[in-house]
Amino acid sequence: MAPETEEIVYKRPDSLVDVVSHYCPGCGHGIIHKLIAEVIDELGVREQTIAVAPVGCSVLLYFYIDVDSIEAAHGRAPAVATGIKRARPEMIVFTYQGDGDLAAIGTNNILHAANRGENFTTIFVNNAIYGMTGGQMAPTTLVGMRSETTPRGRSIENEGPPIRVCELIDTLDMPVFIERVSVHNAKHVRKAKKALLKAFKNQVEGKGFSLVECLAMCPTNWRVDPQAACKFVEEEMIPVFPLGNLRDR
Repeated sequence: MAPETEEIVYKRPDSLVDVVSHYCPGCGHGIIHKLIAEVIDELGVREQTIAVAPVGCSVLLYFYIDVDSIEAAHGRAPAVATGIKRARPEMIVFTYQGDGDLAAIGTNNILHAANRGENFTTIFVNNAIYGMTGGQMAPTTLVGMRSETTPRGRSIENEGPPIRVCELIDTLDMPVFIERVSVHNAKHVRKAKKALLKAFKNQVEGKGFSLVECLAMCPTNWRVDPQAACKFVEEEMIPVFPLGNLRDR
């Protein structure tokens, strides 16, 4: 007689709102939202957490994670987070930003917040393109990659090479934790959660500024199916944006 198998029951994180996602099929945002919700619940900080989401696909974060949240102008989430954290230092504050937001219009904001060592957490979603506005080139768009504003492919001569945000932040003295992860398969999703948990723990312990960069899929603007998008992250993005921890104090 075959042994009985244990029934696997999926439990939605308490901080994850039970609504239908608006994200495109295969998008990485939903995965990252779930990981953030799990980390918030495991740390027991839901009632003291404030999310700051600026312009882009990230702006609708408040639909999915049941914490207090505030919207910021494009690129200005680190400035808003700085004000909140300094006014209410007992709160757990995080920014959730895309590559067009953080690495383009918001470059100065993130650099100066990191340089000051502000005690909040930044989650940086890198899908190598502007998502919400239709697929324009972002600072992280790969060389040769086509977008609405680089129809022949990004070139070093015209647009320069992609910006590596983690390596840029790593030149500063004050950040305490910098790590790049990916969510393109189950193995890397588990590693991503560990990095997010560490980043939030650092803030709970008052250590200072933490940044987690998440390589994510954008099948719609890449013009590929979800499976091909995962393959693109593995074969094209990771060689340009190597995964791993750059700093852990």
